Amino acid sequence: MEIYFLALGMLFVGGLLSIIVKEDWKFKVCSIFSLIASVLLLLPAGAVLLTGGTLAQTVYMSPILGDVEFVIDPLSAFFVLVISIMSFFGTLYANGYMKPYLNKGMNVSSHCFFLMMLLVSMILVVTVQNAFFFLIVWEIMSLSSFFLVIFEGEKKEVLSAGIKYLVYMHLSVIFIIAAFVLLNIQSNSLTFVDFASALDGNESLANIVFFLAFIGFGIKAGFVPFHNWLPDAHPAAPTHVSGIMSGVMIKTGIYGILRVLLFVGTPSKLISYTVLVIAAISALYGVLYAITQHDIKRLLAYHSIENIGIIGMGIGIGMLGLAYSNPVVATLGFAGGILHILNHSIFKELLFFAAGGVYLKTHTRNIEKLGGLIKNMPYTGLMFIIGSVAICGLPPFNGFISEFLIYAGMLKGIPSSEINLFITLILAIAALAMVGTMAILCFTKASGITFLGNPRSENAKNVSGDVSKVMIVPMGILAFLTFFIGMYPQYFIGAVLVPASMFVRSETILPVFNSVMELVSTLSWYFFIFLILVLVLFAIRMFINRKADIHNTWGCGYDRANNHMQYTATSYADLFISTLKPLFKRVTHIKKPKDLFPKEAYYEMEIQDIEEAYIVKPLINWDEKFLTKFERIQSGNIQQYILFGLIFLIIAIIGMVYFGG
Repeated sequence: MEIYFLALGMLFVGGLLSIIVKEDWKFKVCSIFSLIASVLLLLPAGAVLLTGGTLAQTVYMSPILGDVEFVIDPLSAFFVLVISIMSFFGTLYANGYMKPYLNKGMNVSSHCFFLMMLLVSMILVVTVQNAFFFLIVWEIMSLSSFFLVIFEGEKKEVLSAGIKYLVYMHLSVIFIIAAFVLLNIQSNSLTFVDFASALDGNESLANIVFFLAFIGFGIKAGFVPFHNWLPDAHPAAPTHVSGIMSGVMIKTGIYGILRVLLFVGTPSKLISYTVLVIAAISALYGVLYAITQHDIKRLLAYHSIENIGIIGMGIGIGMLGLAYSNPVVATLGFAGGILHILNHSIFKELLFFAAGGVYLKTHTRNIEKLGGLIKNMPYTGLMFIIGSVAICGLPPFNGFISEFLIYAGMLKGIPSSEINLFITLILAIAALAMVGTMAILCFTKASGITFLGNPRSENAKNVSGDVSKVMIVPMGILAFLTFFIGMYPQYFIGAVLVPASMFVRSETILPVFNSVMELVSTLSWYFFIFLILVLVLFAIRMFINRKADIHNTWGCGYDRANNHMQYTATSYADLFISTLKPLFKRVTHIKKPKDLFPKEAYYEMEIQDIEEAYIVKPLINWDEKFLTKFERIQSGNIQQYILFGLIFLIIAIIGMVYFGG
């Protein structure tokens, strides 16, 4: 564990050094110390995953906190590896993305410090075993990410998104505190080990604690209906922060849910079905609204909700396997869900980094104003397309493998004689299949409209060259990982079955493990054969290289293609969206042509989140109207403030005399 604390120290030192060095070196320092920390953390976390053991260290923190235990068990080890490695890619990418912001009077020093504090707090969250200290580092994580989100706080929409995010995070911690308070009352302790023993045999309390924790951690993760902060915060933040938040930080919410599930032990059928249903709704809701988006980062943000839903479906299937005493279903569900945590972090960071490159070169995130970028940004375009294939769950990339395990878990559970389970699993399979179909529609739109065709605006037309190598390198590594995990999944499934075994607790996990490894090894051979066939066909095509004579034909006045003859993002998805009108709130902005030769006319359609439009905004408006009634109190008159204080003091004294007897 000494190496673990050394790694945390490296991150903290890197954050402090980034404040005092020159701006050109700030992100270099963050990258160097993040790399050192990642290598150091690889040693204890990797050892735990290889051996299935546990590392622990008790540290005396203060008279209030007392002894705090830091533990790297298989579940923590998996998250430590994902957080440290994926965060390093984010800090490396920031060297290129943040270059235009250097020496411009921006708060780069504080940004770098809070970036490193975010990494420290995330690693502490997944290793600390004391409830009070957990809440402290959880708040540090929320506050540091808040300051990262509002980096461009002079923009009204950025500041608004940051405040909204902070409000949701404080709502999150209220529910987590409530769950911990109940556990503390039952166990008379703040340690996680005692929490687990306190819930043993008490199903009613276990259900209440789990539901409170699921709401609290679900807000951080982005489950529907707790997701509203996410589509605003991700686009507002700088792209490397968006990648880290989406790829890594929201997974701490999943960690919290899994950790509380370990307290519960065998979950009840009630909470198992609830998790699966909410996860399926989140996956469908996220991908459905992603299709409607024209802001490329907002589109990716909604896909984070979708993939959190897919992860939740895997966890829900695993919980149902435990509830029905079916270790095969439980193993496949948890293994698929945990593997998708890794897979999503890889392809989502890849997609955000590519989208950040597009924004850096075009200064717009509006897909409708892009097009033809692959001609001038071939590497970024290729990376985005690879990430798109992976996130759609298509072979031979990594998204397919984790979703395949979740499908396998659902299919293994279908022969059950329990009618409720049978119907639920059939609907879950249909939901996951629908999610995959809609994801393909969404990303053919996103990649096609953004990178193919002709430029739709001057922003896209005037792009000169691709992004810098320091941005391309992390994208290239991530793209390779999506392919490598898809081609050789057996090397990664073994790693996720170790943390999955913490939930299953059955000797039957070994034969399940062997059968899964045999199956994915067979798939790996099929993928390899498919790849060889593709390469052979490509080589034959290049070798033959037939040249065709091209002649213009009479086109009835048609000269050449232009940007007005292409699909727009709206028209591409309109046929699908029009069939689901009740699920959206459409807001149109139109200026009709009035003259024979109008100078200006436009039609724009905006799709608003129905929960945001009909629940969140009305509540906010009511709250504002209520609070404005007290504006007159804040008059600026000091004498009036003294009078208020005097009145309060008199009331307090009367109350003490009256109630104190």
